[in-house]
Amino acid sequence: MYCTNCGKSVADNSVSCVHCGHVFKPVSTSKAKNKVVFVLLALFLGGLGIHRMYIGDWLLGILYLVFCWTGIPMFIAFIEAIVIGLRDNDPRFE
Repeated sequence: MYCTNCGKSVADNSVSCVHCGHVFKPVSTSKAKNKVVFVLLALFLGGLGIHRMYIGDWLLGILYLVFCWTGIPMFIAFIEAIVIGLRDNDPRFE
């Protein structure tokens, strides 16, 4: 493995480069989702819980789907779209 900062060879299990001190990002086992896609799904299909299913929160997504006829999930999804859209550094999103 090579350092992305200085290009020198480092051990495969290194957390940082011994030459320049560059800290490597941890490799996540689950794929990060796109925040823009989440916000758009929440705005347009949020009442059905599709945005929750997109990030892997299946139980809450199904709960949204069950109560979609009330309109409450649509209101909550709209609020979630605004909050997530304005939030920085959420670990669920790339």
